[in-house]
Amino acid sequence: MTDEVFMDVLSQGIFVLLTVIAPVMLLSLLIGLAISIFQAVTQINEQTLTFVPKILVVFLTLAITGGWMMQKLVDYTQMLFTQYIAMI
Repeated sequence: MTDEVFMDVLSQGIFVLLTVIAPVMLLSLLIGLAISIFQAVTQINEQTLTFVPKILVVFLTLAITGGWMMQKLVDYTQMLFTQYIAMI
């Protein structure tokens, strides 16, 4: 395996990783921001108030986009095996 092939596979892997985790991370960030603003306005400083909605949004997002995420990972894995076999 040459350095160019390794770097190409690595960069594609990082791109797939960022693409797959983006919906969960962005929604969690937005919910956390909204709850923080709510807490600042109402001066309610309860830890569970931030944790419970975020965990629910993460599970809901995973339930909705889980199939798409799995398909992206399977496509990347198939591409890896195809390239590996082509190099041999």
